[in-house]
Amino acid sequence: MHARYTWRTLLREMSLILLALLFLMPIAGLLNVSLKPQNSQTSTLSFAFPPTFDNYATAWNQAALGPALANSFLVTALSVVLIVAFAAMAAYPLARVTRGWSRWTFFFFIGGLLLPAQLALLPLYATMRDLGLLGSLWSVILINVGQQMPFSVFLYTMFLREMPLDYEEAALLDGCGPLRSFTTVVFPLLRPVTGTVVILNAVGIWNEFFTPLLYLGGSGNTTAPVAVYGFVGQFMSQWPLIFAGLVISVIPILILYFALQKHIIKGFAGGLKG
Repeated sequence: MHARYTWRTLLREMSLILLALLFLMPIAGLLNVSLKPQNSQTSTLSFAFPPTFDNYATAWNQAALGPALANSFLVTALSVVLIVAFAAMAAYPLARVTRGWSRWTFFFFIGGLLLPAQLALLPLYATMRDLGLLGSLWSVILINVGQQMPFSVFLYTMFLREMPLDYEEAALLDGCGPLRSFTTVVFPLLRPVTGTVVILNAVGIWNEFFTPLLYLGGSGNTTAPVAVYGFVGQFMSQWPLIFAGLVISVIPILILYFALQKHIIKGFAGGLKG
């Protein structure tokens, strides 16, 4: 039996449509400015007429967005792979072992969520300098992995605590050790929360600006946000080129987000039950 369509249903639908339009307004403004000529004197709120796509070609060439996007992809992919591997393996004993050390270790990881990253700024920079990693993409990758581990371990641990032990006990009876049981039985069952960890970390790492600027500054390596920042000057900012560069740089991460968005709610739902 279908629910009746009432005026309350209509009111909810209209409210959701207005809310969607509200969220789409900044995106429309971003696209609008990116299509304006560079010497346009019109208001930012006015429509770009006639629109031009020259800004995209200019931004791509002048900011070297091709290599920058490749660096961003490499940094994001390697960081996310390492985060997923380390966080899942760390969360498994934290969720399954009931001894006191397991609980205190979990609280240790959660404490990382409370500490601002700026506290370790100088020690980390000195460490990367001593290791000879300044200007290398590995410096950004290692810092991203360390910064995102607490939240990722939290999600995996809470999801694992809600997962029944039936499959693991069956694997142990078949002769599987803890490591093989985790890799062949447990980890495939973590796909919902893994999707959440992947998309949340990928979006944050892809859009990260300060860390690549600090550790890659002065080198030939740069990421997409830092490359787009090159159009910002002390006396003049080339806003059409900046917005065109932003549109180009945001397309890959939007594709990933829409591909994995169904896993986000599943992962959060499983993690928040604990």
